[in-house]
Order: sequence, then C-alpha cells, then structure tokens
Amino acid sequence: MRTGSEPSTARSPLRMRLWLSVWGMLWAVLGLVAFAATGRVGWATACGVLLVVTITDLCVVVHHMRQGPHYQPGRDVPPYEPDRGGRRRR
Repeated sequence: MRTGSEPSTARSPLRMRLWLSVWGMLWAVLGLVAFAATGRVGWATACGVLLVVTITDLCVVVHHMRQGPHYQPGRDVPPYEPDRGGRRRR
C-alpha cells in the first residue's frame, strides 16, 4: 500500500539478493562436497536442501530483474488513504 512517505530515490534490493544467493549457493556447494567426502550424510543432505533453496531464490530474482521496472506513481499522484480497519457496508 502506498503511504506517500516513500523516498523518491528508492531502489529495489534485487541486486543485493542476487549476490547473497550466489554467495549462499557457493557455500552450500562447498559444504555439500566437504560433508559428502567425509561421509556425513545428514549434513550433506542439509547442504543439498540449502543448495536447492538458494538456486530457487536465484531463479526468482533473475526472473524479477528481467521483468524490468513496474509502474510507480509520480509526485502528482496523491497517496492512498490508509486503511482505518473499518469495514464498508454494502
């Protein structure tokens, strides 16, 4: 919901999330290889699950980045009225 207090230079955190996903993916791969080599199946499985989660997040982030910017109202559009919690009667 738009409140009108958003900064005019706000940026999306997608690039940061992209690099954090890459960083997590690298650590998950290293952990998976290390634990599999030492025979610790439980920890290797946990790193494998973490690897799947980071790859999924990476795909979602890349998809959102490729979608490009979406419509953002300009300064001439007034902010929405905040929801006061009341229900409308029909």
